[in-house]
Amino acid sequence: MSQKLLVFLAGLLLVSALGSYLYYRRSVARTPVDPWALVPDDAVLVAATRDHPTLVRHLKETQIWDNLTGVRYFQQVEENSALIDSIAGSPSVVLRFLGTKLVLTSVHVTGPGTFDLLFQVPIATVREYRQLRGLVNGLGQDARYRVATREYRGQQITDVRQRGTGHGITFLNYRNQLIISTNAGLVESVVRRLEQPELPSIAADFKNTDYLQHKDVDAMLLLNYRQFPRFLGVFFRPKLRPSLESITGLSRNGLLGMKLVGNKILFNGFTNPETTRDALHQRLRGQPAQRLRMADVLPLRTALLLHLGLRDMATLPVARRVAADTLAARTGALLDSLTASFSREAAVCYLGSSSPRQVPAKLALVYCPSPTRTATLLGQLRRLTGTSPSFERVGPYRIYQGGVPELPSRLLGGFFTGFDEAPVVAQVGDYLAFGKDAATLRTWLDDVVGKDTWTTSPAQVAFLQETQPLARVSLIMDTRNSWNVLLRALVEERRADLLRNEALFKRFPQLALQFVPPTNEADPDAQYYTQLLLRHPAVGPAVASPQGANDTGGLLTFKTPLASSPTLISVQGARLPGALVQDKAQVLHYVTPDNVVAWSDTLPGPLVGSISRLPVGGNLGYLLATPTQLHLLDPQGRSAPNFPLNLPDTVRASSLTAGPGIGKTPPGLLVGGGGGNLFLFDTNGRAFPGWQPKRLDFNLAAPPHYLVVGGRTVIVALLENGYVYAYNQQGNLYPGFPLSVGARLNTGAFVEAGTTLGRTRLTVVNQHGERITFSLGGDVVSRGRIATWNRNSVFRLVPELAGRGYVVAREEGGRVSIFDPSGRQLLTQNFLTSGRKPVQYFDFGAGRRVVVITEPAPHRAYIYDAQGRLVGGQPFVSTAPEVGLHYETVTGTYYLFRTVDTELRRTDLKMN
Repeated sequence: MSQKLLVFLAGLLLVSALGSYLYYRRSVARTPVDPWALVPDDAVLVAATRDHPTLVRHLKETQIWDNLTGVRYFQQVEENSALIDSIAGSPSVVLRFLGTKLVLTSVHVTGPGTFDLLFQVPIATVREYRQLRGLVNGLGQDARYRVATREYRGQQITDVRQRGTGHGITFLNYRNQLIISTNAGLVESVVRRLEQPELPSIAADFKNTDYLQHKDVDAMLLLNYRQFPRFLGVFFRPKLRPSLESITGLSRNGLLGMKLVGNKILFNGFTNPETTRDALHQRLRGQPAQRLRMADVLPLRTALLLHLGLRDMATLPVARRVAADTLAARTGALLDSLTASFSREAAVCYLGSSSPRQVPAKLALVYCPSPTRTATLLGQLRRLTGTSPSFERVGPYRIYQGGVPELPSRLLGGFFTGFDEAPVVAQVGDYLAFGKDAATLRTWLDDVVGKDTWTTSPAQVAFLQETQPLARVSLIMDTRNSWNVLLRALVEERRADLLRNEALFKRFPQLALQFVPPTNEADPDAQYYTQLLLRHPAVGPAVASPQGANDTGGLLTFKTPLASSPTLISVQGARLPGALVQDKAQVLHYVTPDNVVAWSDTLPGPLVGSISRLPVGGNLGYLLATPTQLHLLDPQGRSAPNFPLNLPDTVRASSLTAGPGIGKTPPGLLVGGGGGNLFLFDTNGRAFPGWQPKRLDFNLAAPPHYLVVGGRTVIVALLENGYVYAYNQQGNLYPGFPLSVGARLNTGAFVEAGTTLGRTRLTVVNQHGERITFSLGGDVVSRGRIATWNRNSVFRLVPELAGRGYVVAREEGGRVSIFDPSGRQLLTQNFLTSGRKPVQYFDFGAGRRVVVITEPAPHRAYIYDAQGRLVGGQPFVSTAPEVGLHYETVTGTYYLFRTVDTELRRTDLKMN
């Protein structure tokens, strides 16, 4: 071969390679991967999540997180996450990696009694790909793990296994879509799925629906009802499978959005009806939805209720029509007449049992629009079958023998089987009830007579009010009553799992799954509206009623009037802050950024001073004081170890100031004990020497300042007589103190932190209107007059909460004036009352400054912008001494938090 030809072929090969690379970069790599198309068709359900930090926050706020960590699968995920964090050398690596990516988690039945999960996580950047490779390499170098790669149908699959147990994960990187499972077969099924790109995805019926675009949706759930009998067969006994198949025959698949809201989890969306010939949907099609009206005959011991809202009961499958026995021939016409006397609603009701060994009692209930006609037909049936007319009386009601074996199923169809050869019947008002034996109906009638029914339970009534008013099929469960019923129904291998996860199962005792038919059911694209509600009752004085949002913000109403000002709590990843507020029953409530109460905690007295943040178990908790105790609560409202700290019997706290810890030394807690007494404790309850207490000569003008300068503790106490003291941690005075500011004080100081005592400066305003700045070296740095004063003037320095600056307020009877540090008057306002008026100053940067003056007696809060103009042209009603204010930079909106008697109001404000 000539050299020219060789060069030509080499050049042709290079151009072909370059063209292939460019084609891949432009056509293949840039084509987005549809993650739904990678999910194998046998998935039972698929959960889609996007904003994972917010999802985790909501799980913690609704107190589900602690219950989830007890589930075996979540424990495995948590253990793997901890392992990844340890290898990466950084906390929360997994959560940061997930971020706001679209992650799919699908559930698959992988054996006769097993199921597994398949995860899909996109890799967004080269940095994330390097993190993944670094993690795999780190595991490969660990002697406890074995990392191996293999080819499977043209795709490279990686297996990571523990050497001792063989447990681990298998993953595939398909075009930067990471597919992970503990079951290697599931990853291989994805590879086989890739070989058939022409097949529609599991979400093809919902290709234009994405509930995750809504800001209040935490997750999206795709349900494959055709796979549900097989999945439920993993848990329940085989004899229950026909019933499960009948119920799931209403629909083939559905897509629901999940919302975590306070005391409930709400799934709602749409479901496609089942199209097979003998499916339940085909038999019920065309029946208008009905209301659940039988609540007054449903006992509180109900464990499970299957409710059918139908206009015509004859549409239900009826077993007697295929029977050819003599009894059916003799009673057929009469049974048809009985069925025709029913309408509107029918239900199968299982009652709770005291032991898993006990067969749960079962009732069949049906509505009779003409009770007299139904009673007459039943009497004719007893005479026709030769059944004794004798009865047993329970209160005003009578229990009769039914006379026909499996009478409920002969009247109402296959859902109403299991009533044996001698069912009994009783009529209560407009409802006819069937029981397997007299004991069942006797128990039920005792509850009806004693009014132990749903309509007499406020919790159950509130639950029903949150369900759909009209539905074709409703499945309602009380998880507390159904505990033993479920234990009996489960296969032996799954009972231990249920027992281990009892807390999670009973977390939401009220459950309702409802299917509402469309009005245009003849349309081929018609879908059921579907709602799944998991709820726990709102009990006690600490739980708020549902919010009433409007165009100006949100409203949250409590059962007890609120006593404290709202304290705003910043929440990572949330657009708005949370809020802590105490009511007059001394109950402290935490309100989430979504305006629902996450937890409540009863305190022994009213809050004293402000609420601070301190670390608790790796998270920021809440430090607060009541007159007799110091409290440190974790983010879920539980007391930290060693808390509350009890103050001496003679001490009533007037303030609480927390200092930062130094090295391994826990932070100090500085307590004003009334008058001029100061106590200093650490978080373990130990008192510091020299502070048991520190007795001062005069009353404190404001809560003391707890500073750490250059590694040294400095406690600054400002007294009303105008003297300032600076102490070290041993209670000894620093040189240059006490220092006099020349007149009385009525306020705290503005602190400008420095690296040394001499560079750390504090500014105060005395009652002669003078601004004095001094250093912790004991030197007065500057002195100047802010404003004129007289005998009735009261000056207060009002620092900004984040330490960005301060303003000075001067009160003279009913007149309040606000000055900036240079002495320029910002605003002045005359008020009706002459009492003290709390002043707040907010600085959100870029000139966004707000001053709030509260007039306590008429309960009004005046809000002024940076130009001194009254926002809104009028004051806002506020029954607390202070308000909370937050600025949201994305929308440029101010959010005002205030209390009005029993209400916590959040108002959206616009300022120029």
